[in-house]
Amino acid sequence: MSRKITFLTLFLLLMTVTFPVIAQQKTDTTYTFRFVPQKDMFYVPWNGNDTELARLLECIENSKATIFDGKLPLLVDGYCNSLGGEAENLATAKIRANRVKSELITRAKIKEENFITHNHATGGDFVIVRLTVPAKETAAMDAEAEARRKAEAERLATEKRAEQERLAEDQRKAEEARLAAEKAEAEKAALQNTLTGTPSETKITNDYHLSLRANLLRWATLTPDLGLEWRICPSCGIAVNGSWTSWTWSDKDRRYALWEVVPEIRYYMGEKKTWYLGAMFKAGQFNYKISETGKQGDLMGGGITTGYQLRLNKALTLDFNLGLGYLNADFEKYEVIDGVRVRCGNETKNWCGPINAGVTLVWKLF
Repeated sequence: MSRKITFLTLFLLLMTVTFPVIAQQKTDTTYTFRFVPQKDMFYVPWNGNDTELARLLECIENSKATIFDGKLPLLVDGYCNSLGGEAENLATAKIRANRVKSELITRAKIKEENFITHNHATGGDFVIVRLTVPAKETAAMDAEAEARRKAEAERLATEKRAEQERLAEDQRKAEEARLAAEKAEAEKAALQNTLTGTPSETKITNDYHLSLRANLLRWATLTPDLGLEWRICPSCGIAVNGSWTSWTWSDKDRRYALWEVVPEIRYYMGEKKTWYLGAMFKAGQFNYKISETGKQGDLMGGGITTGYQLRLNKALTLDFNLGLGYLNADFEKYEVIDGVRVRCGNETKNWCGPINAGVTLVWKLF
């Protein structure tokens, strides 16, 4: 009997010594921060993240000395599975983990070396931060953590199903709207063609790709002008016009001569493609002697153009256009003495404003 009493006394003494140690065993304390699917921004007030952050900051504050000593690292696990591929998911999980760490570094004044980070392309859209800290009720905390993990997994699964259903519904509605719009457009075009008995203006615009151009204003000033326009598509065209003339009178004492090349890119707007905006470039040379002093030199410039096309019939159109921009003229002045040109200086002029205008007859070739 004395031996049993002695053994029982030793057993109780041993349990008295070892129970605090068992009670002081370490366990993981888990904090979960949720992210919007397919996004990497850390929204602190969203979906309970502010509460989790406050709990985590309180835990860090209580264990700050141990954390700074490197004895208690913060285990950070980033998760993402809402993107198309594993590489994209891992990259987004890494960004999410870094955003949470940046928040902790800013608020708790801890350092990068206090973290151990892992990233995962499965599980959901969240970041988990764990600290292995002493706990008195290990089993209870483990059960709480497991319950929270299961609840989080169920919540994520529910959200994912709801998101998939929403996307499927949106896609169905968009497809129905597209089909309805196409049907309405076809009915409108059919009705319009029936009433007019001719193809629509847009259809007529598509019937040609190349046209011949002549600026009637240039021809009116005895300056022959011809050009071509290539319509790459109904909305875009490339045009180029060239002008050339050479006139002399008063026994060649008076002269009017020039040549110009004007390439242009156009964008046609509206349903009928009658209005347009464009960009032009102008280059050429001139030789004028209308008075006692002649001017001979080069000109160069460019700017924006705008215009309107008035359809006359199936083949002919009038193109009213205006160009605004910058023009530079670099020329020499001269006088003619005894039939010989005598140079009397040079000059450069810059002009900002209207640099091109036309009433152009357009002949659609095909």
